[in-house]
Amino acid sequence: MQTLASYLIGRRIHLPTPEERLVEVERGVRVLCQCNWQPERKDKLTVIIIHGLEGSSESGYAVGIAEKGLALGMNVVRMNQRNCGGTDGLSPTLYHSGRSNDLAAIGKHFVEQDGVHRFAFVGYSMGGNLVLKLAGEWSTQAPTQFRAVAAVCPAMDLGASADALHHRANRLYEIYFLRKLRERMRTKARLFPDVFDVARLNGIRSLRDFDEQVTAYYSGFSGADDYYTRSAAANVVDRITVPGLIIHAANDPFVRILPETRKKLAANSNITFIEAPDGGHCSFLAEPNGYDGHWAEQKVVEFLHQL
Repeated sequence: MQTLASYLIGRRIHLPTPEERLVEVERGVRVLCQCNWQPERKDKLTVIIIHGLEGSSESGYAVGIAEKGLALGMNVVRMNQRNCGGTDGLSPTLYHSGRSNDLAAIGKHFVEQDGVHRFAFVGYSMGGNLVLKLAGEWSTQAPTQFRAVAAVCPAMDLGASADALHHRANRLYEIYFLRKLRERMRTKARLFPDVFDVARLNGIRSLRDFDEQVTAYYSGFSGADDYYTRSAAANVVDRITVPGLIIHAANDPFVRILPETRKKLAANSNITFIEAPDGGHCSFLAEPNGYDGHWAEQKVVEFLHQL
């Protein structure tokens, strides 16, 4: 109910018209960022928000974080992953859970082009895996401007989460994701017919099938298992050296955090791990109490504001 409510219950959020910025993250690959700046942007914390699977910078949680962050005096950048937010034509490649280098390029861009002194990453679901993966990869070698990372329902254990999505109780969610992913693949094939072949969609019945036949094939992995293993933030969360906040729901229908990963989180004193009993997947609706009731968004911006 929590998971579905976040999609079905509308809310009105009015953000100032953002500056749209196309950033080249790799030769021939550009992503779209929507930027809302404070006066004297260099001196403010810049929050870079990354959406989840088949989301965009217009996803409700991204806009919600942006509204709350702006109100507390932060710069806010909502990043679209490759192909997302109507940008399929800007890259002959696919986005996936291992492309943490794209985030690194975004952080570098805003430091060099806008002179920001401090930035933090916030990611939801797949985006949560990406921000934690990058933070762990950077470890003690992170740019001095990188100050914090926050993740909500991060899919840190990719294989376990993909398999949980295929459980009978979660078929509604899997069908939704597969429909969106098939549509995107067909769009990519129209735009780049020499690169993508829609015949690879044949026989796909699960997210693991899609990652085996499409994601891994077009992204340099030997298969879904190789993709999940090499792209999981669980491999490096013990190496995160900046303040980190991870929010997870015990009743998340398909994101799984394995015991080995939980041990790594508990052993890293830089990470605050909150597992709420209720919240679903990236929802966390609560009674409004001086705010709009989107509890995880409020916790994230409070965490960042303390910095």
